[in-house]
Amino acid sequence: MELHQLRYFCAVADSGSFSRAAEQSHVSQPSLSQQILKLEDELGARLFDRLGRSVRLTDVGKAFLPRARAVLRELEAARGDAVERKESLGGPVTVGVIPTVAPYFLPPCLTAFSRKFPQVHLTVVEEITPVLLDRLRASSIDVAILALPVRGHEFEAVPLLTERLFAALPPKHKLAARRSLALKDLQAEQFLLLRDGHCFRDTAVAACDRARLHPQIVFESGQFSSLLSMVGAGMGVSIVPEMAVDKGTRCRYVSIRDEQALRVIGAATLRGRSATRALQSFLQHLHAAPEKRQGARMKRASRRSTQGDVSI
Repeated sequence: MELHQLRYFCAVADSGSFSRAAEQSHVSQPSLSQQILKLEDELGARLFDRLGRSVRLTDVGKAFLPRARAVLRELEAARGDAVERKESLGGPVTVGVIPTVAPYFLPPCLTAFSRKFPQVHLTVVEEITPVLLDRLRASSIDVAILALPVRGHEFEAVPLLTERLFAALPPKHKLAARRSLALKDLQAEQFLLLRDGHCFRDTAVAACDRARLHPQIVFESGQFSSLLSMVGAGMGVSIVPEMAVDKGTRCRYVSIRDEQALRVIGAATLRGRSATRALQSFLQHLHAAPEKRQGARMKRASRRSTQGDVSI
């Protein structure tokens, strides 16, 4: 049984004529008549009595008509719901984010988005990269904000921002007043790094490898705040991304002199999964947020340059 057969049947019942029903349905009369015959064959009963140029519902047809109309009404209601949901800016968006990005990049971004789109319900999940990718595969999150690149052809990822890496030094460290340094300058230092499982640990270790530095790691943590508290207390040095540079700590931050000492943050989604308008709006907002942050950083950098600052 086909939906167009139900439509043709209802059109004939309403108009009382095969020719008028065919005209209203924008189909030839022979085609419409053939589909009605197929429907009757499937039901095993005649739906219409053909009375010359007019037709009349049989008892079976009269019983079948409200059922057919109900099916078509449900179909239209489902189509309307689908269109409304597709065009609506309301609904849920679940955002996954790595811990080394969540407290720095996300709060102002989420606040601005919620102010602009109050009808969108945002949920945030903070996890390390492997867990976020598993959740993307399972469609339990809509987008993951993490360090690029990500492995797996099933993901689509677009960069949002690129940030420099900094050495975090105790306040009285001999290199604290420098504008920049090479990691090999820290050869004799004790290092405090993120523990295994955090993607930024791999970024920091890769930077050390390029400098042929084998860091003596004396403390590991899952949070930059813990590392920076230890650095400020003189326990050693660390490597942090630009967004984690915190003037509220006792640390001094010096840019690492390495063109590859960068971290690229991006948004990853599951390839082929359709995006609601709410998710599309959030992704567009993510792209715009780093541009605004970059403009603010450039203004701050210009002020520091005129004031003669050499490190942060």
